[in-house]
Amino acid sequence: MTSRGAGPALSRKNYRLSTEPEKSKVAGIVNSRLLNDYLHRVFTSADGNQPAAAYRKHLTFQNLQEHLDRLLAEENGPEDSRDQGAEGRLGPSTVVLDHTSGFEGLLLVDDDLLGVIGHSNFGSIRATTCVYKGKWIYEVLISSQGLMQIGWCTLNCRFNQEEGVGDTPDSYAYDGNRVRKWNVTTTNYGKSWAAGDIVSCLIDLDEGTIAFCLNGISLGTAFDNITRGAGMAYFPAISLSFKESVAFNFGSRPLRYPVEGYHPLQDPPVADLVKARRLLGYLKNVIHIGIDVTEGKLVEKDTSMWQLQGEPTVLITLAHIFNYFSPLMCKVYLVEDVLMTFLLSILERGGAVEAHPLIQQLLDLMWLLMEEYEVHECLKQLLMSLLRAYRFSPIIPDLGLQIHYLRLTIAVLKHEKSRKYLLSNVLFDVLRSVVFFYIKSPLRVEEAGLQELIPTTWWPNRFTKEGKESKDVKEESAEERLRRRAYERGCQRLKKRIEVVEGLQVQILKLLLNNKDRGGGEASRYIFLNKFRKFLQENASNRGNLTVLCPPEYMVCFLHRLIAALRFFWDGHKAKTPAALSSDEAYVPPQLFYNGKVDYFDLQRLGGLLSHLKKTLKDDLAAKANVLIDPAELQSVTMDDLDEDEESATSAAQSQRPSAALAIGGALARPGWLSSPTLGRANRFLSTAAVSLMNPRRPLGTLEKVKVRTLSVEQRTEEDIEGTHGNEGLLLGRPPEEPDQPITENSLLEILDGIVMMYNLSVHQQLGKMVGVSDDVNEYAMALKDTEEKISRCPKRRRDIHEELLKSQKVFSEKLNHLSRRLAWINVTIYSKEKMQDIYWLLRVCIRTIKHGDRTGSLFAFMPEFYLSVAMNSYSALKNYFSPVNSMEELPGYEETLMRLAAILAKHFADSRIVGTDIRDSLMQALASYVCYPHSLRAVERIPEEQRISMMKNLLAPYEQRPWAQTNWILVRLWRGCGFGYRYTRLPHLLKTKPEDASLPSLQKPCPSTLLQRHMADLLRSDRDLAPSFLNSVLNQLNWAFSEFIGMIQEIQQAAERLERNFVDSRQLKVCATCFDLSVSLLRVLEMTVTLAPEIFLDWNRPSSELLLRRLAQLLNQVLNRVTAERNLFDRVVNLRLPGLESVDHYPILVAVTGILVRLLVDTDAQGAERATAVMLADPCFQLRSIQYLLGHAEPSALAAAAPATEKRHFSLNTYTEYISTEELAKVDKMLSHLSEESKQAAATTLPTSEEDLCPICYAHPISAIFRPCSHKSCKACINQHLMNNKDCFFCKATITGVDDFTKPASS
Repeated sequence: MTSRGAGPALSRKNYRLSTEPEKSKVAGIVNSRLLNDYLHRVFTSADGNQPAAAYRKHLTFQNLQEHLDRLLAEENGPEDSRDQGAEGRLGPSTVVLDHTSGFEGLLLVDDDLLGVIGHSNFGSIRATTCVYKGKWIYEVLISSQGLMQIGWCTLNCRFNQEEGVGDTPDSYAYDGNRVRKWNVTTTNYGKSWAAGDIVSCLIDLDEGTIAFCLNGISLGTAFDNITRGAGMAYFPAISLSFKESVAFNFGSRPLRYPVEGYHPLQDPPVADLVKARRLLGYLKNVIHIGIDVTEGKLVEKDTSMWQLQGEPTVLITLAHIFNYFSPLMCKVYLVEDVLMTFLLSILERGGAVEAHPLIQQLLDLMWLLMEEYEVHECLKQLLMSLLRAYRFSPIIPDLGLQIHYLRLTIAVLKHEKSRKYLLSNVLFDVLRSVVFFYIKSPLRVEEAGLQELIPTTWWPNRFTKEGKESKDVKEESAEERLRRRAYERGCQRLKKRIEVVEGLQVQILKLLLNNKDRGGGEASRYIFLNKFRKFLQENASNRGNLTVLCPPEYMVCFLHRLIAALRFFWDGHKAKTPAALSSDEAYVPPQLFYNGKVDYFDLQRLGGLLSHLKKTLKDDLAAKANVLIDPAELQSVTMDDLDEDEESATSAAQSQRPSAALAIGGALARPGWLSSPTLGRANRFLSTAAVSLMNPRRPLGTLEKVKVRTLSVEQRTEEDIEGTHGNEGLLLGRPPEEPDQPITENSLLEILDGIVMMYNLSVHQQLGKMVGVSDDVNEYAMALKDTEEKISRCPKRRRDIHEELLKSQKVFSEKLNHLSRRLAWINVTIYSKEKMQDIYWLLRVCIRTIKHGDRTGSLFAFMPEFYLSVAMNSYSALKNYFSPVNSMEELPGYEETLMRLAAILAKHFADSRIVGTDIRDSLMQALASYVCYPHSLRAVERIPEEQRISMMKNLLAPYEQRPWAQTNWILVRLWRGCGFGYRYTRLPHLLKTKPEDASLPSLQKPCPSTLLQRHMADLLRSDRDLAPSFLNSVLNQLNWAFSEFIGMIQEIQQAAERLERNFVDSRQLKVCATCFDLSVSLLRVLEMTVTLAPEIFLDWNRPSSELLLRRLAQLLNQVLNRVTAERNLFDRVVNLRLPGLESVDHYPILVAVTGILVRLLVDTDAQGAERATAVMLADPCFQLRSIQYLLGHAEPSALAAAAPATEKRHFSLNTYTEYISTEELAKVDKMLSHLSEESKQAAATTLPTSEEDLCPICYAHPISAIFRPCSHKSCKACINQHLMNNKDCFFCKATITGVDDFTKPASS
C-alpha cells in the first residue's frame, strides 16, 4: 500500500507522510485489506447500505478523495426543489434589512443587517425581499419589550415619525407591548411579549391571511382578506421607538419555530446541509469504529471516551473528512443546524460536563485539521448560536433548555485554546457574553410552568394605617398559615432549580478567571481582566448613549456570579497562602487609586479631577508613596484635558443639530455594546437624510498614553498586574499607613474594584426598580381586602352592586395569583438571602476600603467617588429592597457594620478633602436618613465620642455659604420627640390621608438622641464664638425663609381670587411649601437651642446674648402676627387646601413658636423670665392678641363680626390634646396670664416719649447708645445688629471705634 495519493487530498494543511511502502508499517498505517474494510465502514453510501465485499471498489488513501467526491455528489435533488421554493418571491436570495432606501427615521443597524435599534421617536425599516404568492414566514427575536409594531407592508406604504407599520393601508402589524393588532385601526390581539421572546410572522397569500406566533404558540389569524393581486407584494417590516431593539431571522439561520407549509423568506442552504450532515455521519463513524491492529479487525468503540491516540490511519481519514467539512463550518446556518446539534447530543447523556471528553477531543481536531481562520469563524458562530439559543429559549419549569446550552458553553470554554481565542476576540468584542450570566424573568407565568411549581399562592393581607405590612404574626389564621407555608415550599422548589443555572454560570466565570493556563501565551484571567476593564469603560463613559450600555438586569446577575467566582479564587489563594486575607476581610488598597496602574477613565475622584490632584498633591505622592510625577507629563495631561473639553464641546454641539448632521458627524461614539440580540458592534447608523459609517471619536490607545506611569489596558501583561520580585505590580506606591502584608492576588483586587464600579453603574438602580413588583402585590392585596370588606357590608337588596364587587374580587385575585408567582421568581433571582449576603459583603468591602483610604491623609482625595456612593447605596438597598423577604438584622456583624458606616458618614459629610457637591450632598442626605431610624441612630451614638463631638461641631457651623437645609433637618430629627407638642409622626390634619410612601425617613416615629443633644449643649456653652455665629445664621435663614413664604402665599392668594380660572404653577406651590417647612424646622432648632442652653440668650454677661434675644423676639412676634391675625392671608391660603400645600397649617408653626416662648418665659429662673418678658414687650411688633389666639381667645370685636357667618372653629392648642400634654397647656395658660399682667403694668408705667428721643433708625426704642468718634446716636438693638455685618456709621460712614451707653441729661 502506498500513501502517495494523500498529497492532493490534504493540500489544506501540509501533512508530510511517507511515500514508500515499507515506511507505512513503521508509521503505523494498517494493511490494505483492513484499511479497505475500515474506509468502507466509515464512508457509507447515502442509503446507509454497504455493497457486498465482492462488488465494492477497493479503497486506499490514493482513491479516497475521488470516492468521497462521488458520495457527496450522489444527491442533487435539492437543487430542483430550491428553485421551486423561490417562486412567489422577489428580491435578493440573501434577505437582509434594506439599509439603503427602505427606512424612515434614525436607526442603528448591525453589521449583519439583521439587527436593528430604534434611535428616533418611531423609526421604520423593511427587508430587501418581498413575496406575492405562497406561504411565508420569518422570525423576530425580541430584545426589549417596549413599543414596536412588527409585520408586513407594501412598497407604497409611506411611514413617518408618528405612523409606522400597521398605521397605513396595506400594512399589517402585531404590537405585543400594547397587546394589539394594527391596520389603520386597532383591536386587541395576542399576548404581551417580553425581552427574550421570538415572534413568528406568517403570511398566506393563497388564502389572504396574516397570523403571528409567540414562542411557537399560535396567536390565531390576525388579518384576513388582505389586499392581493397585480402589483401587490409584501415586505417584512418593523417600526420601533427609541432604544427598542430586535434581530430578524429571515432564514439565514434555522428557524426556531418552523411552521409546516410555510417557507422562510431565505432558502436554507439545502445542498450544503446534506453535505455537512453526510460528513458529520462519517465523522461519527470514525469515532464509533476502532481498528484492532493485533487481531486485524474492526471493533465498536465507546464513543464517549474516544481519543485520538496518534493513529495515522484515523488521522488521515479525519483529514479527508475535514477537507470538505471545514469550509462548511464557517456558515452560520450549518454551525447551528449541524455542529451545535451534534455537540448538544453528546451532552444529552447527562452527567457532569467533565464526563464528556469527546467535545475536547473534537475541538483539538478542529484546531489540528482546520485552517486558523476557519476555526476562528466556526467558534465565533458556535458561541453566537449558543448565546441566541440561551437568550431566546422559553422558560420551562426545570429550566432544562437554559441548562442544556450553558453546559455546552462550559464544554467549549473548557478547551484552553478555544477559550483564549474566544476571550481575546469574541466574548466581549462581538458578543454580549454577559447574557450568559442572566436569568430572564418570565412575564407570563403560565407558560413558564410556575403554576405547577408553585400551586398555592399567598400574599400579605394585614396592613397598618400607613399601608405598611403589619409585622404581627399572631393575627394569622390557620388557613393563611397553611397557604403561606405551601407558597414558601413552592418558592424553595423554584430556588433549587434556579441555583442549578446559577452554578453553571459561576462555572463559566471560573473558567474565564483561570490563571494557571499559561500554555501558549497569557493566562485566561489576564485576558479577561483587560476585556472586563474595557467593558466597564464603555458603560461608565457612555452613560448618556443608551444603546451602548449593558442593560441593568444583566448587570445584576453578572455582579452576583462574579462575586461568587471572585470569592472562590480569593479563598483558594488564602488556603495556599495563610498570611493573606480571606475574602471576608477583602478591601481595595489605596495605592490602586493613585499609582496609575488601574484606569478609572474620567470618573470623578473625591478631590476633583485627576490632573488637578496630580498637580496639587505631587509632593505628598513623592513623600508618602514614593510616586514621582514628571512635570512634562503633567503638562501633557493638562493639554489633553483641554483637547477633551474641546472635543466634547464639539460633540455636544453636533448632537444638538438636526438628525442629518447626526448621521454624518461623529457625534455618537461607536457603540461597543449594543442591545441587539446578536452582535455587539453596530457600524451602520441610518438616518432618513444620510447613511454613513460611524467612526470612533478617538482611538482608545491615545487616551491611555497620557496616564502617568501607566500602560494602556490592552498592553498590560501578567507581570504588570501581579508584579514579580522587586516589582509590586498593581500595589506600587504603598503608603506608610498601609500594613505590609499580602492581601490576595493583585488581579483579584482589580476585579473587586470592577465589581464595586459595576454596582455603582446600574445594579443599584435595578434593585430599586424590581421592588415595584412587591409594591404592586401590596397594592392589589389592599384593594382585594377592601373589596371583600365592601362585599360583607353590601345590602342584600343591591344585587347589582354585589355582582360588580364579585367581578372586582375575581380580577384582583387573578392578578394577585399571577403577581405572587412572578414575585417568587424575582425574590429567588434578585432578593434571595444569598444575594443579600453578596450586597452586604460589598458594603463591608467599601467600608474597609474607605477606612484604609482615610488613613492616608491627603491621598484620600484620589479615591474615586463611587466607593462612597456604593457604601451608602448598598446599605440603602439592604434596608429598603431586601427587607420584606430577608431581615438585615440577621446578617453577621450587622451592628458593627452599621456603626462603622455611621462613623464614615459622620466624619466625611464635612470632610474638606471631598470637593464634589453631589457626593457631599449624598453623604449629608445619608446621615439625615440615618438619624431617622432608631437602630441606625443608636449606631451613630456608638461611634467614638471624639467623632460624635466633631460631627456636632460640623452641624453647628454657620449656615452661610454651605447647603444648610440638610444639616438643619438632622438637628431637627435629633430633637423631634422632645419639643413642645413635637411627638407627632404625621401632622394632625394629614392623618386621614394616606402617605405616598410610608417608609420615607420623614414619616418615621420620633427617636430623639439625648446624647447628641448633650454634645450640642456643651459645644454651645463652651465655645463663645460658635453660639452667636450659629444662632445669627439660623435667625437670618428664618427671616429669609418666612419672608419668602409670605411673599409666595400673597401671589397664590391673588391668583386664587381672580375671576378667570387660574392654575397656580405646581412648582411654585412646592417651593412655597418648602419655605414653610424650612421655617418650621428652623424654629424647632431655635427651640432646641433655647431648651438645651438658655444662657446663650438669657445670660447677659455674654457679649451677644441681649442682641440674640432681641432678634429672636422680633422674629417670633412677626411670625405670630402674620399667622394669627383674624381673616388674614395665612388663614385664607390654608383654607384653599391646594394640592402641594398640604403641610401648610397653623399647628406646626404655632407650636414651634409656643415652645420657644414657654421655655423663655415659664421654664426658666426669675431673672431670665424677667429679661425675656422685658425684651418681648419692648418689641414694637408685640401684640398680646397673638398670644391669646393660641388658646382660642379671639378678640370680642372679631367674634361679633364672625358670628353671623358660618360658625367657624377658631384655632386653639386646647383641641390637640392627643399631641399636647395637659402640663404643656398649663404652661401656655401661665405664660398668657404672665404676659397679660406684665403688659398692663408696662402700659401703666411707660411715659410718652417725644419723637426726638426715639431711635432714628427703628423709631421703636428710645436712644440708648452713642458712637465713637462721630457721636451719632441710635438704640442699642440697632447698632449691635448693624455692627455684626458693618463697621461704618449709619449716617456719616465713619468707622465706628466704640459704642457707649447714652442717657438723656435730666436738665434737658
